[in-house]
Amino acid sequence: MKLIILDHYSQASEWAAKYIRNRIIQFNPGPDKYFTLGLPTGLRRDHPESYHSFMWNNFFKHIDIHPENTHILDGTAADLQAECDAFEEKIKAAGGIELFVGGIGPDGHIAFNEPGSSLVSRTRVKTLAMDTILANARFFDGDLAKVPTMALTVGVGTVMDAREVMILITGAHKAFALYKAIEEGVNHMWTVSAFQQHPRTVFVCDEDATLELKVKTVKYFKGLMLVHNKLVDPLYSIKEKETEKSQSSKKPYSD
Repeated sequence: MKLIILDHYSQASEWAAKYIRNRIIQFNPGPDKYFTLGLPTGLRRDHPESYHSFMWNNFFKHIDIHPENTHILDGTAADLQAECDAFEEKIKAAGGIELFVGGIGPDGHIAFNEPGSSLVSRTRVKTLAMDTILANARFFDGDLAKVPTMALTVGVGTVMDAREVMILITGAHKAFALYKAIEEGVNHMWTVSAFQQHPRTVFVCDEDATLELKVKTVKYFKGLMLVHNKLVDPLYSIKEKETEKSQSSKKPYSD
């Protein structure tokens, strides 16, 4: 387990983005070799505040990905359980998730695996806790009546099957959840704690999120940042290296 501690939210975000970039470059994806990135998204396609809309507006339309290579749970499907089962099959067909990236709630839930969720759960329909409904009310003009009370979510077990997991935790309001995630034992009431047992978990946080951690814990992981920062050093893809080599060979000769 790695705990990456940056000073501010923006620095934590930048570190995470560069890390994902490097993982993709190192993977060297191609037409027959997909880098499968897992993201905790779902709900209605046509709602402006759905995760489906959020991902398209903030991510997918800004990168070179074909729409048919994006797979998002459809909360309006006629048979929701069949939709969840099909999603699990799509993950298997893709060869599994290479890197799953998610955040957590103040109560330590990852995706919509609320407190009390099974730590071996799969993609399913999940009833949302009141804290989660309240947290999402800001997307619905503060009207609790408009906030969905149920959601489709990948399970804890689904995420645990990913070859690597990155969890983003920022802000003082999530400090206790981070403490539960790494300093106490695995507990289904804090589902994020399950990832202590994943062989490749990277927690990325800002300084505010460490407020509940022991001083020696923070000091220990900060002492590793010289090593961990090398993980986000610039890397070049094979295509970029070939372009650079080609350009250098065209430089005029001079004495």
